[in-house]
Amino acid sequence: MSEIRHLVGEALSEIIETARSGGPCIPVGLMAMGSEHGSEELACAGLLAQNQYPGVKVVMIGPKVEGYETLDWIETEACEADVSEAMEKALKEGTIQGAVAMHYPFPMGVTTIGRVVTPAKGKDMIIASSTGTSAIHRVEAMVRNAIYGIAVAKSIGKKNPTVGILNVEGAQLVFRALNQLKEKGYDITFGTSIRKDGGSVLRGNDILAGAVDVCVTDTLTGNVLMKVFSSFNTGGSYEALGWGYGPSAGEGWPHVISIISRASGAPVIANALAFNAAAVRGKLPALVADEMARAKRAGLDDIIAALQPKPASAEETVTPPPAEPTDDEIHGIDVLSIEDAVRALWKEKIYAESAMGCTGPVVKLPAKYTEKAKEILKANGYL
Repeated sequence: MSEIRHLVGEALSEIIETARSGGPCIPVGLMAMGSEHGSEELACAGLLAQNQYPGVKVVMIGPKVEGYETLDWIETEACEADVSEAMEKALKEGTIQGAVAMHYPFPMGVTTIGRVVTPAKGKDMIIASSTGTSAIHRVEAMVRNAIYGIAVAKSIGKKNPTVGILNVEGAQLVFRALNQLKEKGYDITFGTSIRKDGGSVLRGNDILAGAVDVCVTDTLTGNVLMKVFSSFNTGGSYEALGWGYGPSAGEGWPHVISIISRASGAPVIANALAFNAAAVRGKLPALVADEMARAKRAGLDDIIAALQPKPASAEETVTPPPAEPTDDEIHGIDVLSIEDAVRALWKEKIYAESAMGCTGPVVKLPAKYTEKAKEILKANGYL
């Protein structure tokens, strides 16, 4: 009889906890050693997460920290390899449904999608991506990052996230590729720059203001942004703001494993645990699969194939026409394509030069050729 009462009590407790948290409690593992701020910082973060976010059950993995016995623990020796092995086992056995780690050897094709607080209005913004590599080729990776960023945004309740592309190398090519997907039926909503000339290619001002829900960039730039946004007010040694480097996403990738830095402080780690649990609850791997399937129906594979770099032997030698004064500019061509765009105009006997303006690369040319040049560049896919 006492055993039955115990089981009934556990069941009632679980029902109450589910009602209180708005859904089932998600067990998320947290590596309990490796932080530059000590193991107690990690344990403190685990306790903070459970107190602030009722839907999160934190499972600490590593050597137990004195004073934090109220947390669930999977105890290991004080060895990072043992902690990693215990985390993998817990994921495989279903003891935890997600995990937060300071390091994880993701396979090629898997990246993490970060989330920051933007300082102008305190708005959150997703950085796609921040660690890992979604593809070897930069532009392809950024296109995939956009799709994975949309999936992560949807997993945490942003039903129609706005997307912008940070003005880094390859941005115009990425925008063109995403626009092609949109034209062929992939549901993507582009955000707009706060600057006067607008557009979906973002400048630094836009990311400070949180102009979009999802900021697409290459991983290395995204990683730098994560560090700057999270620790600009602490001198860099303690990451105090944001949700960490985010959950993993990749085609066919089944796990939700989030990354934090060894410099991440308890507030960021606690947020990272909640972010991970929300992505698990939102069925992130299934959302990634759905977004990829819809993008492929819109021609993703062919678009990516067209983005691959051409071999050097394929480049055609073109002699420029006689030089003329250049008194006009054409904007919106990616830096990776600017020289090819100039050669395309040369082939049509239009003199042009490449240059770099304050908003990116430009084609300089005589004003009398501008309209014709735009038609040529559009026909060749440069605009």
